[in-house]
Amino acid sequence: MTPKSARARTGQRLLAAFREAGAVEVAPDVLLPAETLLELYGEDIRARAYVTDDPIRGEVMLRPDFTVPVVQMHMAGGAEPARYCYLGEVFRKQDHGDTRPEKPRDNEYLQVGYEAFSRDTARADAEVFALFHRLLAPFGLTATLGDMALIDAAIAALPLSEPRRAALAHHIWRPGRFDRLLVRFSLPGTTRNLAPAGKTPWTGLRTQAEMAARIARMDDDAGQPPLSPAAVDRLHALLAVACPADRAVAELQALGQPALAPAIDRLAERLAHLARAGIAPGSLRFDASHGRGTMEYYDGMTFTFIAPARPDWPPVASGGRYDRLTAELGRGAAIPAVGGIIRPGLVAEMEGAC
Repeated sequence: MTPKSARARTGQRLLAAFREAGAVEVAPDVLLPAETLLELYGEDIRARAYVTDDPIRGEVMLRPDFTVPVVQMHMAGGAEPARYCYLGEVFRKQDHGDTRPEKPRDNEYLQVGYEAFSRDTARADAEVFALFHRLLAPFGLTATLGDMALIDAAIAALPLSEPRRAALAHHIWRPGRFDRLLVRFSLPGTTRNLAPAGKTPWTGLRTQAEMAARIARMDDDAGQPPLSPAAVDRLHALLAVACPADRAVAELQALGQPALAPAIDRLAERLAHLARAGIAPGSLRFDASHGRGTMEYYDGMTFTFIAPARPDWPPVASGGRYDRLTAELGRGAAIPAVGGIIRPGLVAEMEGAC
């Protein structure tokens, strides 16, 4: 295990590089109001975050991530365009039963990050990725790109009711649940009348009106026509695209799915910006499923840098675009944003091995 002092020194060096790139250093609170995170992620966040109660502030969480508080700070009155950087610890619960001694501790670790708020989205995406690429170039990492906008467009084009499309979009980051929903939506349903009998004793916290509305939604969903095998195949074909990034546009166009065209054009624009920044797209990987393994708020380009010699490690760095998050936290106001984080502890360990 790399000493904590070495991790801190590496973090400070990376933070200085982000400041030199034009970012303003910020220091979000360690204790964050739980309400905001629960509104964004629902009750699922409790399985990953440390939650406690404060007698004055109410329910709070140890900081699971920097992006949400940075966006909140910016949307409260930050300049435009703007760039921020930060260094500090984040806290996340470990997977139950995962006690492998060789695995880096994920419950508490340093993050150093960079966030860019700019309406020139293609240029900002390339700027952030190129900055990370330059800082991590000495370590022989594998860089992979994805784009959640492609998956969003594919789901939006499915011949489904709006509630069913919303359910798939909500679970895109949970492949198991997502696949089970696809199977269920592909089966014919039978409309059922589940309204409670008039003399049945009423128990539970929901009102009869709430339950009646829920039953009506279930009846409506059961009566929806099944999703065709061809539609499912089109979605699976997209998710299966994985290739060198310089072939990504051609392989995506070869799918013959018109709904993807705007997202493919945006991807081509970003790859062109990266080429102009001196990064050969052929040296990068593209994986259309990539965004499903990143943070839930990403809705555009995503990226990770992986140490190929350490398959037990999480990504050394990761990031992406999160435009919708700024709208949600800005209560309707929005500014496009992209950012990413590096784990200084893993960088310090690689430096020690050199």
